[in-house]
Amino acid sequence: MDLNNILSQLETASEEDIEKLLQQYNVEKLCHSVLTVLGRQVQPSCQKTCLETLRILSRDKRVLAPVATKEGMLTLAGMARLQAGEEQDADQKSSQEQTLSEENKRVVVEALKCLCNVVYNSPAAQQVCVDVQLVRGLCASLATARTWPHEVGLFTLRLLFLLSALQPAVRGLLRREWHAVRLLTEVLEHTLDVRWVGPYEAARPDPQAMPMPAENNERAMEALKAMFNLTLSETGGEEDDHQLRLIAAILRHLLMLKTETEEKTEEAHSHAVNLLNNLPVSYLDVLIDVPVQGGQEKYGGKNMDAIEVLLDFMEKRIDKQGSNYKEGLTPVLSLLTEGSRHHREIRRYIKAQVLPPLKDVKSRPEIGTTIRNKLVRLMTHVDMGVKQTAAEFLFVLCKESVDNLLKYTGYGNAAGLLAARGLLGGGRGETQYSDDEDSDTEEYKSAKPFINPITGHVEEPMPNPVEEMTEEQKEYEAEKLANMFDKLSRQHVIRPMGVKLDGTLAPLEETLCSPPEENSDSDSD
Repeated sequence: MDLNNILSQLETASEEDIEKLLQQYNVEKLCHSVLTVLGRQVQPSCQKTCLETLRILSRDKRVLAPVATKEGMLTLAGMARLQAGEEQDADQKSSQEQTLSEENKRVVVEALKCLCNVVYNSPAAQQVCVDVQLVRGLCASLATARTWPHEVGLFTLRLLFLLSALQPAVRGLLRREWHAVRLLTEVLEHTLDVRWVGPYEAARPDPQAMPMPAENNERAMEALKAMFNLTLSETGGEEDDHQLRLIAAILRHLLMLKTETEEKTEEAHSHAVNLLNNLPVSYLDVLIDVPVQGGQEKYGGKNMDAIEVLLDFMEKRIDKQGSNYKEGLTPVLSLLTEGSRHHREIRRYIKAQVLPPLKDVKSRPEIGTTIRNKLVRLMTHVDMGVKQTAAEFLFVLCKESVDNLLKYTGYGNAAGLLAARGLLGGGRGETQYSDDEDSDTEEYKSAKPFINPITGHVEEPMPNPVEEMTEEQKEYEAEKLANMFDKLSRQHVIRPMGVKLDGTLAPLEETLCSPPEENSDSDSD
């Protein structure tokens, strides 16, 4: 904050504004003075106290100007043993190989915390980090992850996550030049204690083993968040193919692990789901192809343990009261949808769990406690994204067959999806699926003629309101109803719609005027 600028403002400012200006100036001066002390050769105990003071000050984004400079950021990076740019090669290696005293470890941790606060709160500091190539120092630090004390590792990974999240331009450099994806993969292997028994198969966790320690879980979550940022854009090449399949295998291993609390386990699974969504869908075969552990013969010898965990996670997210479905549920729904669309065994297994053969059709599809009931309820959710994702998931499980979808959901619940897809007239989606079919149960076959296609269930017989009317009364009521609709239509309260030949909705007058398609082939479905 420029002193001359403050002096000019003080002449005309109110008492309240004067107080704020001077407080901000005092804090900025304190930040500058602390940085000056850190630039001198002082004892670790003094460095630690200065950094603790700076960490508290750095929570206020209004006073970060003295820190968010090249000099200020390099000072903090030096305290954190992260040398930037070309300066790092020899010095960084020697400093990382040194055994730090407990006091020096605290200095490193406090410096990393300061860097995290400053980067998070200051765009100027973020740009300085890019200019001095601080991420290169972070990647050099990742190479020594096995020797990290917990907090050094935690805040190194958090700083990498923040920079890759707030500065998208560095993601490509991190991947291509500094091999950050490979380094983070190695961090996860070490942190999650992965033991390989096949090319992309980790050993099954011991059911009797203790839960993953909380510190390991914390570091793994930060690594997954950083990895998510780095895999947001397109990847390619044989090296990437191998690396991404390794990641998928590690994420399968993570899904099989338990942490110290159910809440932390769910958080870990949430990060695993988010990262799996970034991987090409073809790599999801790694989740089910584990030859050493074996699988189920009915699903082509594939192992469905990870898919079962994902289904359980999805149901927990649906059941979570007051949760944000868009952030908490749609990622796992999207993952399972694409997995089912592209992997036959995954689709067959999930359908068996979610849409088993129908027996009881006396209740509406959205009423009940089964996973099918819960998903059908989501098809009419107020959030458009949630509604569309849930409907698409069920549609794919039905192999994008309108008839099959209506059997499980009823026309009323499915109308939104069918209108959006142009399938109100029936038919199938564009994806090609295998020819295997699920046979209907005898209970369903006997009840099918009595099912209301709109509600999707057998309704109790209702009294006929026109049964005792004369023909004249029926004609009068019909004419009265038609006049009411006509009046509402002319007043633009409602707009009668119809289904065009392509299966999309249109104003009724357009559908009545549409000429029939010539030489159109009938659809046997």
